[in-house]
Amino acid sequence: MNTGWLIGTALIAVIAAPLIGGWLKGIDRRLTARMQGRWGPPLLQPFYDVIKLFGKNPMVAGRTQTVFAYAFLGLTVTAVVFFALRQDLLMLLFILFFGSLCLPLGALSVKSPYSQLGGHRELLRFLAYEPILLLAAVPIALKVDGFSITAILEHGEPLLPGLWLTFIALLIALAMVMRKSPFDVSSSEHAHQELVGGVVTEYSGPYLALIELGHWYEMVLVLSVLGLFWAAGSLWWLSIIIALLGWLVILLVDNISARLTWSSMLRFAWGAGIGLIALNIVLIHLGWM
Repeated sequence: MNTGWLIGTALIAVIAAPLIGGWLKGIDRRLTARMQGRWGPPLLQPFYDVIKLFGKNPMVAGRTQTVFAYAFLGLTVTAVVFFALRQDLLMLLFILFFGSLCLPLGALSVKSPYSQLGGHRELLRFLAYEPILLLAAVPIALKVDGFSITAILEHGEPLLPGLWLTFIALLIALAMVMRKSPFDVSSSEHAHQELVGGVVTEYSGPYLALIELGHWYEMVLVLSVLGLFWAAGSLWWLSIIIALLGWLVILLVDNISARLTWSSMLRFAWGAGIGLIALNIVLIHLGWM
């Protein structure tokens, strides 16, 4: 494929990803409010919030945490660029791995007890979903004979019929990435927890805005990985619908479930998430998928 076309696609992805992520965040808030019998904020409220945060004076509890805020956003954007350039899926997930690790490290770099507790729980959440993301690349590689996103797109047939177990596991990981119930152990997404702001307690102003932008990039990237399960073939546009349907299922579960304890979260993630992927790999080797 034309190099210039790929670079143009990467630039569009860098610009479009936060716009899509912020819009989805706005829909999330509105749907959640409707499920709870409220009207909800405007769909563009997440953008208003981020713009307002960028306008505030920067205040930090420790200089080190600002480095981790920039690193989180930078590495997440890099992972999005790798996806747009159709690079190695496993390498992309490793970049996302190190980007996500910046959040708990930033929280643990200050002495605030709330930030420390949020950082420790963020590490536990991180340990729950990152193995799922990394291992999910294995059955995909077995199907397309490699980790390249180009190989997935040129496979010729959708991956979902043979990898639906892995798809379900990735939905579990996406719920954790989005910090949705029952996996919101490290943040206060719905202001009903004892952790105040959790992992972002000591972030404010433009640095909190950077983290929010990073979350939008992160969510869109994982949804894009879900879309790869139907990206091949003439009905490639179904990949967008499938990814959005998975996102809607996560919102529904978020509003009907209570938060798990960190130990229950780990047991569920490693038992259900990793278990489904392992079963999928075995079935592929047996030729049943």
